[in-house]
Amino acid sequence: MLVGHCWVVIALAVAAGVLWPILIPVCVAIIGTRQLGLAILMHEAAHGGLSPNGRANDALGHWLCAVPIGASLNAYRPYHLSHHKFAQQAEDPDLVLSAPFPVSRASLRRKIVRDLTGQTFFKQRILLPLAALRGRTAARPTEDHDYEAIVTGRSVLPFVLVNLALLAGFTVAGVWWAFFALWLLPMATWFAMVTRLRNIAEHACVEGSAADPFRAARTTRASWWERAFIAPYWVNFHAEHHLFMHVPCWKLPGLHRAVHARPQGERMEVAGGYVEVLRTASSRA
Repeated sequence: MLVGHCWVVIALAVAAGVLWPILIPVCVAIIGTRQLGLAILMHEAAHGGLSPNGRANDALGHWLCAVPIGASLNAYRPYHLSHHKFAQQAEDPDLVLSAPFPVSRASLRRKIVRDLTGQTFFKQRILLPLAALRGRTAARPTEDHDYEAIVTGRSVLPFVLVNLALLAGFTVAGVWWAFFALWLLPMATWFAMVTRLRNIAEHACVEGSAADPFRAARTTRASWWERAFIAPYWVNFHAEHHLFMHVPCWKLPGLHRAVHARPQGERMEVAGGYVEVLRTASSRA
């Protein structure tokens, strides 16, 4: 149902942008956030959370969630489970995403500008996969967002084929331009930015995260507009997810209340919103 919901929202936003072009900027943000939603549901599949049937779980997570956005469930799962095993320790493959923070406001602004101008997309989806195919990508990522090569570098052909099929569908419908304006553009801009915001919010600047499992990640309280434009499918409840990684994402709000009813819950890092997270992450002079 969540996978279906994600695609329905994308389809409705595409239709709105085609019918009322003045809405395209808003539609780009909505679609880019649901492309992140597909990545989040791929993450859910990596934990076996989309279906109790293993084959159905993997088929949904790979073909309907991972491949359309240029990822691979098979490549992502071992990488991500290693992150859970060594969260915020030296062996954590995601440590490169949180270790540089806090940064200066100017540095964070430059990162967001690179995302919104398509530079991050070009690096992730073109340069890094090409480097991986040529055997030039290091076994361990060394720069922020280089980790994407582990996932995208092994899924170039399926990504291209699925997106060619989408382009063909748009063309048959007589709106070929909508593929570029309402699918590729969101992926190249808003999706890249909200993916960065997600990564920052989950682990950056959480003191004691390597030693205390209750502080392995941050939970961010998200308003309705943040859930619509930044953090879909309860991804903001990341501290609870690290404590109990097999709890399905739709049960995380209840888990949050249950954990915070116990004294241990007071140790968890909880931010009041994504603006607060960005202030913390850009607090270095």
